[in-house]
Amino acid sequence: MPISVSIVEDSEQVRNTLTRLIDRAEGFRCLSQYANAEAALETLPNDKPDVVLMDINLPGMNGVECVRKLKQVAPDIQVMMLTAYEDTENIFNALAAGASGYMLKRTPRAELLEAIKEVKRGGSPMTTHIARKVVQSFQKASAAPPPAESNLSTREQEVLDCLSQGFLYKEIAEKLGISYETVHTYIRRIYEKLQVRTRTEAVAKFLRR
Repeated sequence: MPISVSIVEDSEQVRNTLTRLIDRAEGFRCLSQYANAEAALETLPNDKPDVVLMDINLPGMNGVECVRKLKQVAPDIQVMMLTAYEDTENIFNALAAGASGYMLKRTPRAELLEAIKEVKRGGSPMTTHIARKVVQSFQKASAAPPPAESNLSTREQEVLDCLSQGFLYKEIAEKLGISYETVHTYIRRIYEKLQVRTRTEAVAKFLRR
């Protein structure tokens, strides 16, 4: 079954380019597209796409606020932010609001499609720089010590280290010489052992050690 994608982007040219890219890619389909946050919020909860690609700098209601409101009414929808340049503060705010990750608009086609797959599978594409900013937020929010990592196997710690560097699942598999499915299994075990539900939380606990 193809991955359904909705697009929220005010530039008609960018919106059309993304729509063509997705519709022409095997295993993907563009479900809907919107030129602003207000229109998207009205129908996205009913569209129920697998992944939403959302411009972080929308006119009117910006992408950060749109994500926050969307997650309140449709918490299961996964959102990946699109940004023209790496605006650390805006990206962090979007992640804090509930976005799963982000990609630059100039990202090559194949990498963007892989990132969409990653989000669909529960991943969070982001750079180490952004991940560490998220970690700083965790550190300020809670003084409680993170759970011990001694129960993680050597391989699980290697996988977690790759996650903290912003690697996609496919890149982790290539780096460690294991299959994609094996990576997914290790990550599920890591989540269980660290008692977390997302990549961001796992990376935060890893970098806080």
